[in-house]
Amino acid sequence: MLSCDASFPRRRESIFWYIRKWAPAFAGVTALLLLSSCAETPKTGAEKITLTPAAFSDLAGWSSDKISEAAPALARSCRVIAKKAPDSALGVAGQASDWLSPCADLAANPPQDDAAARAFFERWFRPYAASGNSGSDGLFTGYYEAELHGTAQQSGAYHTPLYARPDDLIDVDLGEFKKDLHGQHIVGKVEGRKLKPYDDRAKITAGSLAHRAQPLLWVDDPVDAFFLEVQGSGRVRMDDGHIMRMGYDGANGRAYVAIGRALADMQLLEKPVTMQSIRGWLKAHPERAKEIMNLNPSYVFFKTIDGEGPIGAEGVALTPQRSMAVDPAFVPLGVPLWLDSVDGHGAILQRLMVAQDTGGAIKGPVRGDVFWGFGADAEAQAGAMQGQGRIYLLLPKAAHVGG
Repeated sequence: MLSCDASFPRRRESIFWYIRKWAPAFAGVTALLLLSSCAETPKTGAEKITLTPAAFSDLAGWSSDKISEAAPALARSCRVIAKKAPDSALGVAGQASDWLSPCADLAANPPQDDAAARAFFERWFRPYAASGNSGSDGLFTGYYEAELHGTAQQSGAYHTPLYARPDDLIDVDLGEFKKDLHGQHIVGKVEGRKLKPYDDRAKITAGSLAHRAQPLLWVDDPVDAFFLEVQGSGRVRMDDGHIMRMGYDGANGRAYVAIGRALADMQLLEKPVTMQSIRGWLKAHPERAKEIMNLNPSYVFFKTIDGEGPIGAEGVALTPQRSMAVDPAFVPLGVPLWLDSVDGHGAILQRLMVAQDTGGAIKGPVRGDVFWGFGADAEAQAGAMQGQGRIYLLLPKAAHVGG
């Protein structure tokens, strides 16, 4: 999830909207952060998204992408949208009612090949080029589903806990107290009669939650546990061979600090910093690894997931190479997106994605994080991807998109 720091937490987190006045939210991801008729959506700091009508012929690579691979991902999002009231506003994507006909068509006639899928999207959607205050180019990174090794009980090398969400962690929706704070949250704990910031990473790793939170399991590598938080979800291969899937279940509300950037600033790593170089440095310097990881005060809690996964912020299982994390302040979840960028190996990446996840490091109108899936290849792509690119939002023709 860049160019200065590959340690962005994923993510998929409602609580990342807390504390806009305290700090920017936490991050999600795997790469590194550094450095006509249109619709505009204002945001704090006067940032906005501008949508300019385009044609499918403007989408480089549209005719050659395996469009049918994205159809099942959109079908999952359609099932979420269908549960909303018809007059529910979906930001620049219109209202939920605008999606009823295309989603019904997709459910009744799932495309069997790329030609049919391409025809479906061209029949129901219209592309819009997205741009922000600084133009139409943005940063696109990647994340993946990690695998760790664990056991149910603390023993031997298994001494790093993956904690369940603590009972005393409180998520406050500020919009319930003041309308102009709608969508903003703060996270903390009650001490006496006051809400205080929750424990930071240094306190938690020193044992402050020993009698306040339940370890779901124990893993054998604190660095792997740290990067599981960065990804927001993953698999744990237990000592008896079975697999447990972990999913994001909240964070401690502390501002996310990119340790890759810190390592570069301390001249301990050369730029460009990648997830692999950060991980390599931490593994090679175990005597300082905890100190460096504690520079990031943010801490993630997990829950076990049964069935398909990992689950994104939209509440649906992510589709490898077709699901993308976005900033929902600008791009509504569930919207199909045409991505024109480069992958982790520098190859052209032009394909249809669906906005199904979020992450604290994914900020801005033209910013995305591609979910690459599980395995060594996915990890390599996710860790290296940090390219410039553009996106087009595919919005229902029925939607009113106007200034």
